Amino acid sequence: MRRDPFTIGIIQDHATDDVAANVARAVELIREAARQGAQIVCLKELFNTTYFAKSTKVDRFDLAEAVPGPITETMQALAKELAVVIVVPLFVRRAPGLYMNSAIVIDADGSVLGVYDKMHIPHDPMFEEKYYFTPGDGHLDYHGEKPGEANGFKVWKTRYANVGVLICWDQWYPEAARITTLLGADVLFYPTAIGWHPAEKDEWGEAQVQAWRTAQRAHAIANGVWVASPNRVGHEPEPGTNGLEFFGHSFVADPFGRVVAEAGTEQAVLVHTCDPRLQEEVRRNWPFLRDRRVDAYKPILHRFIGQP
Repeated sequence: MRRDPFTIGIIQDHATDDVAANVARAVELIREAARQGAQIVCLKELFNTTYFAKSTKVDRFDLAEAVPGPITETMQALAKELAVVIVVPLFVRRAPGLYMNSAIVIDADGSVLGVYDKMHIPHDPMFEEKYYFTPGDGHLDYHGEKPGEANGFKVWKTRYANVGVLICWDQWYPEAARITTLLGADVLFYPTAIGWHPAEKDEWGEAQVQAWRTAQRAHAIANGVWVASPNRVGHEPEPGTNGLEFFGHSFVADPFGRVVAEAGTEQAVLVHTCDPRLQEEVRRNWPFLRDRRVDAYKPILHRFIGQP
């Protein structure tokens, strides 16, 4: 049973059209997190680019990169140098015409442990992700899953802790958090790109932030895990629109659902030490995993159970 505390770090920053500058900034912020003691560091969703899915433009597929590729290799070298685990969310070109919104998990020795592909893909005004992203596979099949993986959700045994990664829209699905927890995750990272439509901010802005946080804090409570969500910040324009304002408010919640580290709307590095003894205490007093009625949950496999 794991007993050693581990320290996580999440990076909240902006992005521009200068991919090289975005990568360089991320490298420096990872170094800062490591200086503050972080052993596992997670960047924001699609960390090296602006949020390009605000509209459907075929040339934006050129932003994707193969894995392994230059950015992965840069982060592998950094992970090895600093002896930190790095979660690298990236637009991945898997094959011609096949692109994924993914997160590469790199262990503290610089080795790539694996890739998580975003499972839930949204389609909303200025969040045109279904045009760009193929969802992760929903079953075990032909491409090398290891024992213990389940339905596209994965956990990696890193040097410091068991890491689960889910991406942005996955945040709203308790099933994803539960399965990843049952695979043995100590911490769930949710790299994110969520923001306001400027015209809606005054009426809905605060409620949107609180809903986003509340849903994820509930995952922490229901599963007895740490939840860490790095978001992006800044206004990103899009021709013919008011653009999007990414609202930041990155945070870490403990297994009791308490927010133990949080940011505002500016660039930030959040670092928090997680003590597995707290997880043990919370789960002993709130034994939600023990009391699950696994014999009664088959109906959840249906899209809808009520009258047609």
